[in-house]
Formats: sequence, C-alpha cells, structure tokens
Amino acid sequence: MLEHCATRTGCPHFGLLVGQQAGLGAFGLVGLLVKYSPDVESALHSLSRFMHLHVRGAVVNLSTDSDLAVLEYQIYQPRARGNDQVGAGAVAVAYNILRELCGEDWKPAEVRFAHRRPLDISPFANFFQASLHFDAGQYAVAFSNTWLNRPSPGSSPELLQILQREINKLEIRQEASFLDQLRGLLRTTLSTGHSSADQVAELFSMNRRTLNRHLNAFGTNFREVADEIRFEIARQFLEDSAMDISQIALFLGYSNASAFTRAFRRWSSLTPSNWRLMAKDGERGSS
Repeated sequence: MLEHCATRTGCPHFGLLVGQQAGLGAFGLVGLLVKYSPDVESALHSLSRFMHLHVRGAVVNLSTDSDLAVLEYQIYQPRARGNDQVGAGAVAVAYNILRELCGEDWKPAEVRFAHRRPLDISPFANFFQASLHFDAGQYAVAFSNTWLNRPSPGSSPELLQILQREINKLEIRQEASFLDQLRGLLRTTLSTGHSSADQVAELFSMNRRTLNRHLNAFGTNFREVADEIRFEIARQFLEDSAMDISQIALFLGYSNASAFTRAFRRWSSLTPSNWRLMAKDGERGSS
C-alpha cells in the first residue's frame, strides 16, 4: 500500500512521512510495556521481544556496535513490496520511540537506510537532523550506548507487572508458528555469522536433531528456510539499493561473489546482475 501511495502521489518519501506520525502509541499493549519499562535498554529489548505481536514479517533488533547502540528494523516477509517505503517509515518510528524514551535532548549519531540514496535527501535530513547513510545494508538508528542506562520517564513497576501478564496471555493466543519464529531469527543472525543449524538450534534451547524434527513437521529443512531468507535479503538489496554484488555476498556470509552468484542462480534461475536489471526495467515500466 505504501508503494502504491508513493506512486500515485508522486511523493518518493511517502513512507517516511507516514512513519513520522507514529510512536509508541501505535503499538497497543506492546507500546505500553515499552513505555513503562524501568530503563531504555530493557524497554528496547521488550520492543524487540514482543514486536511479533504487532507486526508479522519483520523483526526489531537491538545490538551494540563499538560505542554505539543500534536499533534495527528487518523485513523478512517473502516477496514483500515497497521495502524502501516500509523501511524508511520504520526508521522514522524508531526515531520517535527513542525520543519518547530518552527525552528531547536525545540525538542519533547516524541513521542508516538499506535502499539507495534518493535524488532529494532533504526530507530525510530535515527530519532526522543526523548523519545519513544509504546503501547501508540495514534500516537502523544508531546512538550512543550511554543512553541505554537512562531511566524511562514513564517507568512504573506496578503497571509493568500488569502489562506483562496481559502480554503473556496475548502471546499464547497469537503464538507465531515455529517456522515464523525461525525466519525472524535467521533474519537477525545471517549477517552476524552465527546462523548455522547448530547455533540456531542452541538459540531455541534444543539440539540440531530436534530442530530438524520440528522443520520436518512443516515439510521443510533448515537449508531451505535459510536459503529462503537469504534470497529475500538478496532480492531486497538488489532491487532497492546500489550495493555491489560482492558487498551483498559478504553480508550474506558467502566467501566471494561467485559463490553467491551460484546460489542466487539456484534460487531464481537468474544471476544477481540480471535480476537487478529486470527490477530496474520493471520500475521504468510502472512509472
């Protein structure tokens, strides 16, 4: 829908404008749980942990990078459309959430976008007032990790306890399938080099054989699911960014561009370069 609206309005940053209007209030019980957490770090971990109750096909991840904390939004839904619009909007929402948690004196160190640099970056620069990085391989807001220890302004242990009980009930009623959980986990671990079957099984507190049994019940196996996510990430980068083929290969954990190209041809019967050309031709045809 965001892609359609951007095309019909002729506004290439439509998703960004939509995201600017949203904050914690848009996330229902999950937003309240985040708001009443004791500090920024626990609030963001709650957002990451329970985002699946509000959004399917994407995950939120909090990580630390040197002296920076990085709040990232990752899309893993196969064949998703308008990833650049969704990603830009999600980064704007993340910015608003951090301002709510940290206060008006909070400023990001940098803001990252997985899509290519737009012709006009002024709407992005005017809103974020920070260093902007396009073709960054992720949609994320990076900020000093010293903010993680800051007490949340709305912290309330009593309300937090009540909300946690309600969230637990909601999670039981809306529990995502094991396959969806695996897809979300792989989306966050593929770029870190910790996405082997053994490593992922350990994150689920099980061994590899148990992981395989779960996947067999869905009629699939670990390699098929991992390749599905790799293909989706590769497709997003090829269509939305100007990243080199070698950069994409490195991000996905391949030793070189040739290995990535062989895998991509197995998934799609096309080379990454041909896929990118077809995507560009499709954009020209729809404009």
